[in-house]
Amino acid sequence: MIVVLMGYMGSGKSTVGKDLAKVLNYTFLDLDQYICEQENATIATIFDTSGEIYFRKKESYYLNEVLNSKENIVLALGGGTPCYGKNLNLLLDHPLVKLCYLKLSIPLLAKRLFTKRNKRPLINHLNSESELVEFIGKHLFERTYYYNQAHYIIDTDNTSQQETIETILMQLI
Repeated sequence: MIVVLMGYMGSGKSTVGKDLAKVLNYTFLDLDQYICEQENATIATIFDTSGEIYFRKKESYYLNEVLNSKENIVLALGGGTPCYGKNLNLLLDHPLVKLCYLKLSIPLLAKRLFTKRNKRPLINHLNSESELVEFIGKHLFERTYYYNQAHYIIDTDNTSQQETIETILMQLI
């Protein structure tokens, strides 16, 4: 089985994914980190030097590579991964994939992301939490169509990391 976590940045995909992988005795893989290792560059550098179209093509390539070469993994996607190209269909049609959307409300996303925005190129230009809320709202509106097609929608508002993991495990049984 390949457990794939998707959701907006800051929704907990990597944090939850690492602990979920331990519980399942699976390997954890963060797709963005995998891309950085394969390309020997940060995501920001790839965007700056080669552009978003190049990045999205590589993202699709590496997603396909991971899905077809590994089993028993927990895979955390980048926030935009399911929204581009044929990535969502690839995930939904793969016989081993269990796709989980970690859904977190806009105010909680903004609260988590505001203090860490300088490390996130997409939002580092925003100077107030209200600007961030507006940005996330617009961005999430565009992405929700894709996220809501997951096999499982896990509402993570007001839940601990352990409760989120337990909810995912219950869905997978």
